[in-house]
Amino acid sequence: MNEDIFNMSVRKFLKKVGVTSQREIETAIRKAVEEGKVGAATEATVVLSIPAAGLEVTIDGTIETE
Repeated sequence: MNEDIFNMSVRKFLKKVGVTSQREIETAIRKAVEEGKVGAATEATVVLSIPAAGLEVTIDGTIETE
């Protein structure tokens, strides 16, 4: 395995995940706040899955709006 190519590929993937996730979260939370579905904070969960590598990791957190 070429470590440089692997590292750059992982970084590129994570950048795409970060940018896309932020956009989607901001849109969904703003809408939910407007509709009264979300208050000052809400729980969030992300599942990272790479089936070929046998990876499935759940990451939990809180998104605060105030």
